[in-house]
Formats: sequence, structure tokens, C-alpha cells
Amino acid sequence: MSTPTSTVTGCGSSSCQCAGPDMSSSQAALPTAAVNGIELHPPGQRPDIATLRELAYAELLRQQAVVKGLLPRHKELTAPELGESERQVIEAMADAEVQSPQPNEDECQRYFEANKPQFMVGQALHVRHILFAVTPGVNVHALTVHAEKALLELTRNDASPERFAQLAAELSNCPTSTQGGDLGWIGPDDCAPELANELFHQKHAQWGMGVHPRLIHTRFGFHIIEVLERRAGKQPTYAEVHERIKALLAIQSRARALHQYMSLLVGEALVEGIDLEGADSPLVQ
Repeated sequence: MSTPTSTVTGCGSSSCQCAGPDMSSSQAALPTAAVNGIELHPPGQRPDIATLRELAYAELLRQQAVVKGLLPRHKELTAPELGESERQVIEAMADAEVQSPQPNEDECQRYFEANKPQFMVGQALHVRHILFAVTPGVNVHALTVHAEKALLELTRNDASPERFAQLAAELSNCPTSTQGGDLGWIGPDDCAPELANELFHQKHAQWGMGVHPRLIHTRFGFHIIEVLERRAGKQPTYAEVHERIKALLAIQSRARALHQYMSLLVGEALVEGIDLEGADSPLVQ
């Protein structure tokens, strides 16, 4: 089997022009983002989308603080850089204006019953994996099909025990490919959150030994996972994790309230050159 690879354009040399046209002209053609007529960056110097959203939310909050009489008006048409004192004023304003309900006992109890695997202590798995890495330019559909074919081969009843290590050596984009994909013993804190969630925190995480019946998608790509050994760990009581659950639900409640607050500010403002719909502000994060 051959693993799909990304298409590389150009030879990689900065002095070579074979990689295509200079992008500076297209950068200059991009619109200048603004909030209520206040530009977020100089023309032709548009930052990346994540930075631009952060600037937009900061300017929305600064303008709200001005409306509340908490900060002085800015005379320029370009958004000012916020200092520490201005940030403290804005954070205090948000704390005062955003009310979030605290979780009650019933909510905490329901969360515990629905998420017991999340609180297991001392659990660990001895696993090996085959990683199909998602890299820039890769054909994700083709990569997924390639990974699914390998998974199908490994989950057949007549698959030999040696085949997993062979495919790991042939296909895996992880350094562990030289050890048959063996990751050793891992706990929830030893792997990517998406992998930990699938292997430890879901109710179906106790599905058993052997090859996981489906691909697991993480920030690194697609994984075929085989569980070789398992340490069950200990399930704590509700009383032991009550304060932890209460704090977690309080954070989630606060995040929802902040998201609603920022959505209201976005809806009331004239935002140009950037789409803020559905994006989380730094306050929420």
C-alpha cells in the first residue's frame, strides 16, 4: 500500500520563483477590517484570522467600556493597543455585566452519573497505533479511505496477530512505526485530548481488548488503535469529585454567558472585513 502524500509546489528555495507568484499583491487587496468605523490594522497589513478576531473582540469591548464611561474616547480611526490598565477595566466591566448561574446539586449529580468514566483514577491502557497524519495539502478523503482499508483488514476474523505491526511499519507516520506502533502504557493525561476522550472518558471506552472498531480522529490525523492490556483503575464516589464537578460546571456556565454577551455586542456593531459569527472571543476561551 502507498500512503497518499501532500503535493509540494516549488523547490523550497527562497531565491527560486517556481513556487508561484508573490502573494504580497493579494494581501494588499484584502479588505481592511473595522469595528464601527475603527480600523483594526493598517491597510495592506491584514493579520491572520485568529489575530484579527482577537483584535475585533478587544475593540468591541473597548468601545463598550467607552459607552459606559469607563474609558476615554479614542480620537484616531485606528484601534489603539490596549495597555494593562485598560484590560483590567474591560475585565471588571465584563465581570459586572455578565451574570452566570451557579450549578445546583441536581446538575452536579446528573453530570457525575453521565460522565463517570471521566473521573476514573489510575486507569491505563497498553496500546499500539497506526497514524495516518493529516498534513498541509494532503487529500483527506483519499487518506481516510486508505486508513479505512487498513482498519478493515485488521478487524477481519482471519487477520494474523503480526499484521498490525507490519502495517504500522509500512503506513504509520509516527516514530513508533519502528516498534510496530507500540505506545506502551498510557493514561488519559498522556495522549491527545481527542484520543483520551475516546479511549477513557466515553461510556463505550470499556469496549474491551483488540483493535478499536473505528478510526479515531485527532489533531494529528487518523489513528487505528489496538488495546493490548488494560488496568481498570478506581471509580471515585460522587462526594470525592463533587467540588471538581461544581467548578467545571461553573466554568461552562460562565463561558456560555460570555459567549452570549459577545454575540450581543457583535449584533449591535457594524463589523466590516471579518466574520465573527460563531467565533469564540478570548474572554470565552
